[in-house]
Amino acid sequence: MQIFINHANLPVVQTVLFIISLCTLNACDYLDVVPDNIPTIEENFNMRVSAERYLFTCYRHLPLHGDISSDPAISSGDEYWYLYPYITTTSANAATSIARGLQNATSPHLDFWNVSVGGSNPFQGIRDCNIFMENIGRVPDMEEDEKKRWSAEAKFLKAYYHFWLLRMYGPIPLVKENLPVSTGVNDVKVYRQPVDDCVEYIVQLLDEAALDLPERIDFEATELGRITQPICLSLKALVLVTAASPLFNGGSTDYANIADNRGVRLFNSTPNPDKWIQAVEACAQATTLCDLHFKLYTFQGGNIGQTALSDSTKILIAIRNAVTEKWNGEVIWANTQSTGTSPQYNATPPGVMLSKVPGSLGNQQTLGKYSPPIKIAEMFYTRNGLPIDEDKTWDYGGRFNFRTAIDAERYYLQSGYTTIGLHFDREPRFYAALAFDGGLWFGQGVHDDKDQYLIQCKAEQLQIPATTARTNVTGYWPKKLVNHDSQPAQTGNGYNLKLYPWPVIRLADLYLLYAEALNEAYGPQGDPNATDDKTSPYTWLNKVRIRAGIPTIGETWDNYAINPNKYKQQGTLREIIQRERLIELAFEGHRFWDLRRWRLAHIELNKPVTGWDYQQKSNEYYYRQKVLYNQSFMIRDYFWPVRESELLVNRNLVQNYGY
Repeated sequence: MQIFINHANLPVVQTVLFIISLCTLNACDYLDVVPDNIPTIEENFNMRVSAERYLFTCYRHLPLHGDISSDPAISSGDEYWYLYPYITTTSANAATSIARGLQNATSPHLDFWNVSVGGSNPFQGIRDCNIFMENIGRVPDMEEDEKKRWSAEAKFLKAYYHFWLLRMYGPIPLVKENLPVSTGVNDVKVYRQPVDDCVEYIVQLLDEAALDLPERIDFEATELGRITQPICLSLKALVLVTAASPLFNGGSTDYANIADNRGVRLFNSTPNPDKWIQAVEACAQATTLCDLHFKLYTFQGGNIGQTALSDSTKILIAIRNAVTEKWNGEVIWANTQSTGTSPQYNATPPGVMLSKVPGSLGNQQTLGKYSPPIKIAEMFYTRNGLPIDEDKTWDYGGRFNFRTAIDAERYYLQSGYTTIGLHFDREPRFYAALAFDGGLWFGQGVHDDKDQYLIQCKAEQLQIPATTARTNVTGYWPKKLVNHDSQPAQTGNGYNLKLYPWPVIRLADLYLLYAEALNEAYGPQGDPNATDDKTSPYTWLNKVRIRAGIPTIGETWDNYAINPNKYKQQGTLREIIQRERLIELAFEGHRFWDLRRWRLAHIELNKPVTGWDYQQKSNEYYYRQKVLYNQSFMIRDYFWPVRESELLVNRNLVQNYGY
């Protein structure tokens, strides 16, 4: 806990007693008690340059999105599995412990409430934002418009830090302003506020911030990554869609009776359909502005270097580049503190480069530990844009039978290579997102799509590592996270990464939020093949699907589906939209939060995690599903527990359900 005391204004004894009393209150680690007239704060705001440094301090508390050790959305769900025990860092073990159902209230894993995780401490970030907004007005060498803009950035960050905590813990204390040093001990013991109050305050901050934020960054060399109006409005859309979703909108009776010692209930117990209308309005506002400045990424080049590329390869590049191309035109908000280093090392199979660059040891720099389970591979659509058990032209019953690739499949699979039916006739996102036995890997120094890297995963083949620290346990790698321009050194063990800031919000994400909100508010409406009717959920789905190289909703379901009417009912269209989000945003840190807000985590995260038997040499033995873990997700796991020691020192706090 960081406390600022003005010793000139407090007698020595009083100062000591005050510090002792506060330090015994572990529950106030996130409450920043700040007096007036602090010389260090004055120094931070006596010039523009020092004020700017303080603004960047506010940014510094952003979570490391995409990081294996500190972003719970990466390692704490079911998109990846790891060889156990997973030996790296304490925080990485904490993340995987959540996935294994080992969360606890004594010492919670990835406890953002009490400590810094990966350098992020949201409550400390809120404190710094409050200090910044209180003092930016005193800087003498700044224009008023610039002060307003910087204050708006801090206000946005303050809203985001509250939202990050809300998704994790549910009801949280709202730190609207820092408490003065004269605050009494009882006043420091704050309450968690009801979910609806938290959402209302977050939205209020975002609305206020949006007024003074720029629509775009003009000085890209120095300011890319700073907050803009499109970022602010897109986050508002996400906040309101989250608030309207079942977990936060009366969808669980388990949380309905949680009340503090005032008798205040922290969760609403009755779903409010008007919240979806508010979400529609927020999505419409954000989309209208974002469409002026962003567009879904498509690969425009006809070739890379001197090599002409097929249309199939261009679609695969577009799907990968939408995530990994630095500051591409689809990314609304990217976190510059997360550089794509860890994801690329962990998503690249060991040995993938040896077959084409024999003199390079660049494979020694790759870890390949990100292991998507078989159920994630099954989640992707067929080439017709349907779930594999819904497409009447796809052999679902024979998906585990062996099949040999032919030349017509040469851009997706190695011609003449025998693998299983699950890997055939799938949508482009399947081949862009995943590497697997018999699949092909474009890039990493090889840009001829007729002579790509071949992925071979059985025992004693190239992708089987020599050490357990680099073991992939399922036979799949999230190729989508690797920039195709990252290349091995021609000699030695270098792996030259093409880094990219982690995309927190991109346009496809916003479009799918809009589709979801429209369906929940008004149900299916409009032409199922539409791409320009902004009031139809089909429009926003179709925009994403067309970029992904699959047909529109109407064409797909009318012509190929076993149950062609599914897209015409609200409930089953909901399932289609949810599936679309899980596929389009796979491996980007969205599935973890989406399954929770939809209240589907207790279904999806109670399924066995399986992979192929990677220690076997032959197809017959390799392609046997091996249970790696039986996940256990209880209703209590929808939210993090409040650390027990917090409850002991602050009796105004109440524990989450089940702990």
